[in-house]
Amino acid sequence: RKRPPLPAGAAVYVAMYVVAEAGSLRRPEAYRAIRRALLNVMCRGLIRVVHVSIQRTHLQLLVEADDEHQLARGLQGLQISTARHLNVVLAAEQGRAQPRRGPVFAGRYHVTVVGSPRQARSAIAYVLNNWRRHHEHKAGDAARRATVDPYASGVRFDGWATPPSVDLPASYEPLPVALPRSWLLTVGWRRYPLINPREVPGPDPDAYASRRRPASRTIPS
Repeated sequence: RKRPPLPAGAAVYVAMYVVAEAGSLRRPEAYRAIRRALLNVMCRGLIRVVHVSIQRTHLQLLVEADDEHQLARGLQGLQISTARHLNVVLAAEQGRAQPRRGPVFAGRYHVTVVGSPRQARSAIAYVLNNWRRHHEHKAGDAARRATVDPYASGVRFDGWATPPSVDLPASYEPLPVALPRSWLLTVGWRRYPLINPREVPGPDPDAYASRRRPASRTIPS
């Protein structure tokens, strides 16, 4: 179906799911591939990725765009660039001489327009703290010491209720994000309490345990 018109400068929550062959995205090689794809898309200027997190099976983003056409082009560009970089990683991991060919993303991305300050606050918490829904904060000693997800952009977020901590290697490069421009993602969401780094957003995912993949192996460097 054709997507509805997007209000100018709207904030949008986006989820992009990958195929099983891509493996868990929470590994250093995939992190670096996704980071390069984000840099490519940010340079084009069609969308502003304000917040992002990398989960095992999907990417979560809070994005701003001037209209639905720029949103569609920007997200399509992100999928294409991410697929290209991840296919190179998969080929190297599998010992192939040439980059892997084939789809990386499972179907179309899912979009929800953020419509209120409360929803904006919930969306930010959901993206940045989603690792706690899936118990990724318990995976490995380094992860247990961290209060923010090293596979998300919360490392640079200034809306935490308490100062976060994360034990990162010196070579760690944060995910690139843009400063928000929309009222909802700058001022509106702050009508509600700042986000606790240990807040668990949404329902507990244990009901879906059968769908979970192996835990992430390490913090990206």
